[in-house]
Amino acid sequence: MRRRQVVAVITAALALGGCAGLVPPVPSATAPRGSTAAKLAIAQATHEYPASSTPRQTAAGGAATAAQAIRAFASAYINWTAQTVPRQMLALARRSIGQARSMVVLAAAQTAGDYELQRGGVANSGTVEAVAALAGRRDQYAVVTLERTTATNTDVYQGLRPAWHVTVATATELATGQWVVSGWQPES
Repeated sequence: MRRRQVVAVITAALALGGCAGLVPPVPSATAPRGSTAAKLAIAQATHEYPASSTPRQTAAGGAATAAQAIRAFASAYINWTAQTVPRQMLALARRSIGQARSMVVLAAAQTAGDYELQRGGVANSGTVEAVAALAGRRDQYAVVTLERTTATNTDVYQGLRPAWHVTVATATELATGQWVVSGWQPES
């Protein structure tokens, strides 16, 4: 084959199969599941190194049901002022685990030093309109909120109407029997 044909065949193969042919397969039953070789093969295939054991995360409080935990988290997440948002995000971090905790810790750090947020007197308020289990998704819920952003020291948000937002939330039951938010993914 000429060089152009070889390049065309490789390009077509990658377009049809993605990079799957370039990634080593996940280890088979021949390698012991917890072995270093198996973990390295998994890391090469997934770009994540599996941990030997994951420590159990804990959270302050919790709720009797997943929906109650999500509703409380969502309400605190959407109602804030420029002065309260870093503190509120850290409070949510104490009440959550996993990705949700990481996300609100990052939000607290970003908003604490946000000069424009503070100078503009920006605030957000809203209501949680619905929390519903997603079909076929274990412990995942759609959260619908209606929110309004305002500002006291700038006209940037003047006339802005309330907006609908959708978030996919994941809830986890702790060993204590209490439910907490473990995943929080705003979609709109």
